[in-house]
Amino acid sequence: MENFNEFDSPAKSPDREAGSIISHALEIFKNTFLYCFLAVVIYFLLSFLIQLLTGFDSQVFVEEIRDKTEAGQSFGYSDIIAAPGFITYSGASFLVTLLLTPIFVSLIYVANKSNFKQRITVSDIFFAYRQNFINIFIYALITQVAASILLLMCVLPAIFVMPFFFLGYPILIFEKASAFDAIKKSFNIVQNNYGTILLTGVLTFLISIAGLVLCCVGVYLTFPFAYIAAYSAYCAYCGAPRQLG
Repeated sequence: MENFNEFDSPAKSPDREAGSIISHALEIFKNTFLYCFLAVVIYFLLSFLIQLLTGFDSQVFVEEIRDKTEAGQSFGYSDIIAAPGFITYSGASFLVTLLLTPIFVSLIYVANKSNFKQRITVSDIFFAYRQNFINIFIYALITQVAASILLLMCVLPAIFVMPFFFLGYPILIFEKASAFDAIKKSFNIVQNNYGTILLTGVLTFLISIAGLVLCCVGVYLTFPFAYIAAYSAYCAYCGAPRQLG
């Protein structure tokens, strides 16, 4: 694993406090919003294509839940898995989400270029497919499984445990670490700065789901902010990384 102790540019790095990290991330998000939006469009179109291929209609599914709820009827796990195409859609969607994770991880690279005032190109949102793709895929699989298990237990465990994974993707991108080395380093940094990272994670989550306030579709425009925030947190605790080619 490469170790970055030298930095070749006076790019901005936030202070090690939640407010400074979030402010830094918001500034970069504002400057890279079009690329974040493009990443979301790609994800949304492929998700829609999966629905068409599997025969699962999410709109009908939501309407059935609403109708049963309004009628005072329960809507349980058996009803969910019985929905036409749901199991196939869930499996295909999970796999595609893993395969598309590098697009969102590439936004960390885009954020770094913005921080260094470099010119950004459309091809940059595919950078992670060329940079440590296998380990990014493995890391995404681990975090998805961990998040699913924690959410099944209760929301609170997920809130308090998932921050330990917060810095993993920037470590994978900038240090070409293995998935397990990225987890280890992220855990080491977070456990020594847990309060700040937890608060940063909570604020990041609130901003990422801010689109729900205006429209459910709007959340797709804001959830890439989580990756930008992870970059800003990495800059705060590891310094602004070297520019990557």
